[in-house]
Amino acid sequence: MSTLLEPGDTIRPGNPPMVRRYRLGMRINHWITAITMVLLVFSGLAMFHPSLFFLSAIFGGGQNTRAWHPWFGVVLVVSFAVLFLQVWRANLWTRSDWDWTAHLGDLLAGREEKMPEIGKFNAGQKFVFWVMAFLILALFGSGIISWDRYFFDLTTVETKRIAILSHAIAAILVILTLILHVYAGIWVRGSFDAMIRGWVSAGWAWRHHRLWLRALMGRTEPAE
Repeated sequence: MSTLLEPGDTIRPGNPPMVRRYRLGMRINHWITAITMVLLVFSGLAMFHPSLFFLSAIFGGGQNTRAWHPWFGVVLVVSFAVLFLQVWRANLWTRSDWDWTAHLGDLLAGREEKMPEIGKFNAGQKFVFWVMAFLILALFGSGIISWDRYFFDLTTVETKRIAILSHAIAAILVILTLILHVYAGIWVRGSFDAMIRGWVSAGWAWRHHRLWLRALMGRTEPAE
C-alpha cells in the first residue's frame, strides 16, 4: 500500500463529498493516548515541585498520585504503541516534506496557496509524531529505572539519579511538544473535528492534504 494511504481511507459521495480521515478505532486510540498524557502531565507536575503539589488533589492526594503516575505511563506506552503501528508508514519522511518545510514561512504568513501538495500528514505533524515516539520511549525507560516499588534492586542509586533527571527533561520536552500539537490542531480549522467525527470534506482535504486526496481518488472505491 502507498505510504500516502491507510486502511479505511475512503471517499463518500454527497454534497459535499466527504473523506474518511480517521477510523473509529484510531480515534478512540488517539483520545486514550491524549487523556493518559494529560493525566501524566498533571500527576508528574504535582511531584515535580512543591508549588505544584496542589495538582495531587485531582488524584486524591500525594500517595495516590505517586502510585498511579507510573501506571498511567504503562497505559500511555501501550496505547501509543498501537497508534504507532497504525500510522508510522504515513509518517515516513518524503521529498515533499522538505519542500513543505522550505515554505514554512509562507504558511506562517497565511500564504497557504503557496504551500506544496502533501500527503495525509504534513512535515510538522510528522515531526511531532516522531519526537513524541522518541520521548515516550525515553520516559518509559527512565521511568522503569526509577520505579522503586518493582525495580529497586535492578539498578544503582547513581543510575536512578540519572534516570530521574532524564525523565524530568523528557517530560518538559513532551509538554512543549504537546502544546505545539494542540495549538496546531486549533490553528488548522477542522483538525479537531476530524479526530472526533473521522470525516472531513473533500474541500478541506484538497486545501490541506491534496496529494493524499489525489492518491485516494485514484485508488479507493467510494464508501457506501
